Order: sequence, then structure tokens, then C-alpha cells
Amino acid sequence: MNTPVIGFKWLEGADIAFGLPKYETTGAAGADLRSNFAPDARAGVTVEPGARILVPTGLSLEIPQGFEVQIRPRSGLALKFGITLPNSPGTIDSDYRGPLGVIVQNGGEEPFEITHGMRIAQMVVAPVVQGRFELIETLSETERGTGGFGSTGVA
Repeated sequence: MNTPVIGFKWLEGADIAFGLPKYETTGAAGADLRSNFAPDARAGVTVEPGARILVPTGLSLEIPQGFEVQIRPRSGLALKFGITLPNSPGTIDSDYRGPLGVIVQNGGEEPFEITHGMRIAQMVVAPVVQGRFELIETLSETERGTGGFGSTGVA
């Protein structure tokens, strides 16, 4: 498979000193995204417990058709502070060209300060397969059948 090229464009007023998203290690699946507040908001923002906000990245992007970008939480922020992304993984479709923002939620017990340039999420590039949908009269039989949540046992 060819490596897809994700094109980025800086939004007006973005702080370009942080550079584009990047993989922090050679084995990383996700490239880190940084907060990038407008010049008049560079002091950052406090997220109260239970609250959620849209954090700007200062970027818009172009994803090749046949791919998506998934936005996922950073595990360290989740474990240490309860900071997560409520729609994880968030999907950015290949035909979207607007600003890239990250919905951040504080599931912790203390207010959390998001500072300008902080690594707030990670993005994973993934292939997309679109299915064909058809209405059928019956579903094939399986061992599990109609068993729902917890139907395969505990642990």
C-alpha cells in the first residue's frame, strides 16, 4: 500500500512554530495534535470537571479519498487527569476541508488547564471501505445468534 499524503493548511492566525502533527516514535500509530489558540486566546483555557470544549489546532487538512483520519485521546492525559475525547474515535472524512478541532472532555475531578501548544490528541490515518447496503428477508444463522451484551459470558 502506498503511504497516503495528508495535506495540511495553516489557518489564519495560527502559530506555525509548533509545526505539523508528527509521530513521536518510529513505532507510533498516532501523530500528536497540539492545541493552537488564536492570538487573543494564547493563555489557554481551563476545562472544569465534566465540561467539554472544542480545542482548535490551527489547521485544516486534505485527506485522500479512500482514507479517514481518526482522532483519539492521549493515554497519559486520560490516565493522569481524566482528559478524554467523548466521540472517540472521531472521524474526519476525506471530503471535509474545514478547521480541525478536537472535542476534549474533562472526566477527572479537578479543573484541567489546556495550554497553547499542548499535545491534546493523536490522529491515526486509516483506510476506509464503503459497503453496499441491501435489504434482505432473513439473516444467516450463527453460533451466537441474537445474544447481546454479556451473552458470551463474563471475563
